[in-house]
Amino acid sequence: MPVTSHVERPDDTPDGPALPINELFASLQGEGKLVGVPSTFVRTSGCNLRCWFCDSYHTSWEPTHAWMGVDEIVSAVTARDPDHVVLTGGEPLIHDETAPLLERLAEHGYHVTVETNGTLVPDAPIDLASISPKLSTSTPTPENAPEGVDVGEWEARHEESRINLDSLATLVERHEFQLKFVVTGPEDMPEIENLVADLRGVADAEIHDDDVLLMPEGQTREKLAATRNVVADLALEYGYRYTPRLHVDLWNDAPET
Repeated sequence: MPVTSHVERPDDTPDGPALPINELFASLQGEGKLVGVPSTFVRTSGCNLRCWFCDSYHTSWEPTHAWMGVDEIVSAVTARDPDHVVLTGGEPLIHDETAPLLERLAEHGYHVTVETNGTLVPDAPIDLASISPKLSTSTPTPENAPEGVDVGEWEARHEESRINLDSLATLVERHEFQLKFVVTGPEDMPEIENLVADLRGVADAEIHDDDVLLMPEGQTREKLAATRNVVADLALEYGYRYTPRLHVDLWNDAPET
């Protein structure tokens, strides 16, 4: 199936490269190897997948955004203090205009993390590819979909598209990376183990156990409280890294965190 953002660009957007921006703010990196690092987050709208537990609902199921030119985005980033930038979504790599933004940020000397589901490969500089392959437990169904959402074609579409082994291999070969799995419970581990083994079999790059991060599913403190200890124990059992969701611990589900 073709990649689509489901984000139409109206006629009155800025001239030149522009992106649908859902949020742009400074905070602490809440996940992964750089947890706790002050960072400016640039969140694009639009995604080629539909995880039922998506923690950025307004970039996927119901995209909301303002259109910003690349120059405008860079100016907004430079107006903030952090020297780390996180380009996230949605799925930022569905937009062709992501590449010129990444190039401009690199020219300004920023360390840039790109949060991606691993189904697409950009031709652009990335300091850390934060790759979150989507497990079968992420697939939306009429039973688990967000309230009021009609899953429609997305159940089959998501399941068909959620893993692209060639793209994953290319990302880990080209960039410093982390493989960050959202874990709902112990039943996810065989699938994670198999995917890591498959990727090690095709990628021309070493994938160490500490490149694999297990992150508890949960968009609120209450939900995290129910999963974090289970996932921490799984990380100990399998020899992978545990990553918290620091922003949820600190600010719950508040926007711009």
